[in-house]
Amino acid sequence: MHTYMYVTRVISISDDAYDSLSKIKRGRSFSETILSLTGNENKRDLYDIVMSRGPDHELADAIEEVYKKRSRFKFRKVEL
Repeated sequence: MHTYMYVTRVISISDDAYDSLSKIKRGRSFSETILSLTGNENKRDLYDIVMSRGPDHELADAIEEVYKKRSRFKFRKVEL
């Protein structure tokens, strides 16, 4: 049997901060969300990183352009 003890802390954040945090929590608790955003960068998943930064239309356009150019390449077998 495992027993977990949680210590509750009360923090104050602005309404804007609360709204932003609520939008990215994806069914997780606020504690889990805060830990995912403040944890070790190497342990965060790509989705959390992207969602924490918001939409980047310039990046999306650049990725789309790379995919278009990539589809024009013809690959051939090379003997070494």
